Amino acid sequence: MQMNYFVVGTNDMASATQFYDKLFTQSGLKRVSPTDRMTYWIGADFAFAAAIPLDENPATNGNGTMVGFSVGSEGEVERLHALAIELGGTSEGEPKQRGPRFSAYIRDLDRSKICFSD
Repeated sequence: MQMNYFVVGTNDMASATQFYDKLFTQSGLKRVSPTDRMTYWIGADFAFAAAIPLDENPATNGNGTMVGFSVGSEGEVERLHALAIELGGTSEGEPKQRGPRFSAYIRDLDRSKICFSD
């Protein structure tokens, strides 16, 4: 089994798109916006999206919900953590060794939790 995609909610698509475009600049992902309420960043066997909720209620972050990105190296974990903070995200855990993985945690502009690991 393989995960198909992951979606985080947003209340401001323009800000979310700007945040993730800059965060994913060096990733090789392609941005696709099939509608005004959803934007995807797509790669081989990878799809991540920001979406304005279909039910038109405010987007909220899930308590205990997190998406993790395997980014390939400790240096890339550190770079993405710093970049996310620079783009207005907040730190939820500085880059460091955690068990078998070097990882860092941030919250995006809508407070969705994201992990970067090597």
